[in-house]
Amino acid sequence: MDKINVLVVDDLKSSRLTLGGILEDEGHNVVLAENGYQAIEAAKQFPFDLVFMDIKMPGINGVQTFREVKKTNPHAAVIMMTAYSVEDLVREALEEGAYTVVYKPFDMEHVVSIIESALHRTLILVVDDYFADRETLKSILEERGYRVFAAESGYDALTQVKEKHFDIIFLDIRLPDFDGAQIFEEVKVIDPEAAVIMMTGYSEEELVRRAVSHGAYTCIYKPFDVEKILTVVGEISQKITVKE
Repeated sequence: MDKINVLVVDDLKSSRLTLGGILEDEGHNVVLAENGYQAIEAAKQFPFDLVFMDIKMPGINGVQTFREVKKTNPHAAVIMMTAYSVEDLVREALEEGAYTVVYKPFDMEHVVSIIESALHRTLILVVDDYFADRETLKSILEERGYRVFAAESGYDALTQVKEKHFDIIFLDIRLPDFDGAQIFEEVKVIDPEAAVIMMTGYSEEELVRRAVSHGAYTCIYKPFDVEKILTVVGEISQKITVKE
């Protein structure tokens, strides 16, 4: 497993130090917080890949803290922790996008398995200069548990592709700085493993044909057909899982 940045939030010192120590022994960068307020401040200062969040804490509970942490670390996978029967809070956290819940005392083999699963969720980039379309698609995918980043221009997209591997890229065919077919060709040079899905609300048959002929996965049309989008993403995610 690659080294990741982890935030552990727990008011119980023994649990906090135990989990933090085990994660550090695995080679990860770990920050500890003993309450929600410390966690919120830490999340403002540092980008976390993964957050372990105790649900029941004094002052501000884990669900409230989770909401604030996601504002500054929207792509972090959050795993809620509890030793109590707090089903309402658990349900609330999961409905708002927490990845899962683990129960104390920790089964560390299970925890490590969850970490690997959380961090290997399909990673998606949505590239569209039109804010409404970009945010609509991003929200649809995030609600299904995918990790989603967004870019509003071709330049922004290429910058992000150089920084990290995306399993799937939704790429608008018409962008203000480049046409989508150009961006597609550059993306495939940088990351040939990325599956690129072209998007268009216009009659751009030549650009679509050009991209698909060079290996774009498919093209979807606006307004979005949610069922078709989720089917395509599911197909690609399944292929990625089989490959791994």
